[in-house]
Amino acid sequence: MNLTEKKVLIVGASSGIGAALAKQLAGKGCALALVARRQEQLEELACEINKIAGRDLAHVYPADVTDYDQAAPLFDKICSDFGGMDIVIYASGVLHQVAANEYCFAKDKEVLEVNLLGAIAWLNAAAQRFEAAKAGAIVGISSVAADRGRRGLPVYNASKAALDTYLEALRNRLGRRGVLVTTIKPGYVATAMIAGLKTPIPPVPVDDAAAQIVNAIEENALVRYVSPKWRWIMLAIKMVPSPIMQRLNF
Repeated sequence: MNLTEKKVLIVGASSGIGAALAKQLAGKGCALALVARRQEQLEELACEINKIAGRDLAHVYPADVTDYDQAAPLFDKICSDFGGMDIVIYASGVLHQVAANEYCFAKDKEVLEVNLLGAIAWLNAAAQRFEAAKAGAIVGISSVAADRGRRGLPVYNASKAALDTYLEALRNRLGRRGVLVTTIKPGYVATAMIAGLKTPIPPVPVDDAAAQIVNAIEENALVRYVSPKWRWIMLAIKMVPSPIMQRLNF
C-alpha cells in the first residue's frame, strides 16, 4: 500500500506508539485524525506536526475509548470531515502492574475496556464502512503478550489474545472484500507503559517500532512482530510445556 497522502485515523494518538505513528505518517503527507482522551497532549502533537508540515495535516478529536456509544457517531463525523477514510489504527492500550498474589477486578476491568472493548467499538465502525467501500485498511496494535498466558499479567495477556482473535476474524471476513487487516505484535517498546520495568530484552525505541509498523502497512502484512526476533522468541515460549511454564517467573 502506498501511504502517500492517505487519510488516517489513529485512536490512542496522544503518546507512545500512536504519537510516533502520527509523526511518521505526517512525513508521508497523510491527513491525520488524532483521537485520545488527553486533549492537551493531542493538541500539542497536532501543533508540532502541523508546524513541521507547514500545513494542517493533523486534526484533534478528544474522546474516551471506553465511551463505546460515542465511537460510531464520532467515526462517522471524522469520515465526513475528511471526505472519507483510508486507514484506521487502534493504538489505545493500558497495562497495570499487578503483584504475584494480586487479583484486582477494577484493574482487570479497565484493561479489558480499553484494550479490547474500545478496539471493537471503533474497529466495528471502520469494518462496516470499509466493507461497503471494498477498500481500506485496519491496523490493531496487539502484543506478544497475546501468545501465551503468562503468570505476571493474566488479564493483559487475555485482552491481547482476544484482540488477536478479533482481528483475525475481521481479516477473514473482510479480506475477500479488498480490506487489509493487520495485527501488530510489539515486544518491549520504550514507552511510558513499561517505564520502570526491568525487561529481560532491551526495549525498542518507539520511533523504530513506529517505522516497522509503517513498513508493515506498506507491505500489506497480515501479522507483524515488532521487532521480527519476537516471532522466534514467542515460538519458543509457546512450545514450553505447561508444567514448566508454571515454574517460570514471567
